[in-house]
Amino acid sequence: MSHMLKERGCEHLVLERHRIAERWRSERWDGLRFQFPNWSVTLPNFPFQSAEPHAYASAREIADFIGAYARFVMPPIRCGVNVQRLRCRDASAGFVAKTSQGEIAARNVVVATGPYQRPSQPSFLPEKVDLLQIHASSYRNPAQLPSGAVLIIGGGASGAQIAEELVHAGRTVYLSIGKHRRLPRRYRGRDLIWWMSALGLDRVPAENRGEHNSLPLISGAFGGNTIDFRQFAAMGVILLGRLVSVSGRVFEFAPDLAKNIADGDMSLMMFLDMVDAHINCHNMLAPDEPSAREMLPDPPNLATATKRLDLRTEGISTIISATGYAYDFGWIDAPLVLDQRSRPIHRMGITDLPGFYFVGLQWLSTVRSSLLSGVGEDAQRLADHIKARG
Repeated sequence: MSHMLKERGCEHLVLERHRIAERWRSERWDGLRFQFPNWSVTLPNFPFQSAEPHAYASAREIADFIGAYARFVMPPIRCGVNVQRLRCRDASAGFVAKTSQGEIAARNVVVATGPYQRPSQPSFLPEKVDLLQIHASSYRNPAQLPSGAVLIIGGGASGAQIAEELVHAGRTVYLSIGKHRRLPRRYRGRDLIWWMSALGLDRVPAENRGEHNSLPLISGAFGGNTIDFRQFAAMGVILLGRLVSVSGRVFEFAPDLAKNIADGDMSLMMFLDMVDAHINCHNMLAPDEPSAREMLPDPPNLATATKRLDLRTEGISTIISATGYAYDFGWIDAPLVLDQRSRPIHRMGITDLPGFYFVGLQWLSTVRSSLLSGVGEDAQRLADHIKARG
């Protein structure tokens, strides 16, 4: 956003609560690998530099990349400044931010805090039990956890990567998974991200997102492989359905494991069909890959997966919630910009309150809006709007 405003000669100030790229530095685990291949990682006028374009960057490399981009842009930034409240001005247009270092007034404001603000955990997890309970944002490595089995709640990208890492470390892992969109890491010689672009799926507008409202289940860990929960089971992961209730140390799971895996398979096959049709329509040279449609045998307990789990009996000492994040906009005190559930109200980042904007949210305009490679397009559009306001 600062880059685009500087290009248009718009005076502005960036406030950062901690350090640049703080979440990438302190809220990602040691072994995390970015979900996108290095060749696809870019910010406006600043591509990611790597000697391995088809590898997947570590969290530290992404943090360093964002830091290098900041040195390239040289934004007017104040780090260590926490915005505690944002309100409209009393007697004139514009806004006032109450910060840890005093008040700052401005004609326009852009909220660029991203979509991953407050760790979200099931509200019914036990409070007074002798267990380590952490969110994925607080997980660092297997050595951090006490001895014993681990229950991971959530089979998205983070849950899957952490489960695989723990199994490789010799831990017993229980993994609770819900509905998901399983896609191939690579297919017919190309990475998923290349196919998403070729098919135009990364440019689907927010109003047409339909079933595409969730990010695909993909991973860059261990060189980047298609996530297959049957393979996880073969590795020793104990699969469970969606967590529905907790009573002390007893956890209850929905009888939906087989359906969730079948739905994931369906999304995979539909995508492979789309790619095949695209290749045929454009007479592309791409090697056939029939193995991508082959399925491993179902785990023995798929249809009769455990629905009741006693943590003490199973020797589970750690619960990791890989259940995503929620918005945290309680510091915004302005009309027309948040709904009753404190979710942003906007059209492509522009709100009904003149001069108030959002950027970097999921599906702000397209699926690319919350991605490094796509956020610049939204920032450019918002900067034009701010420039036009004068």
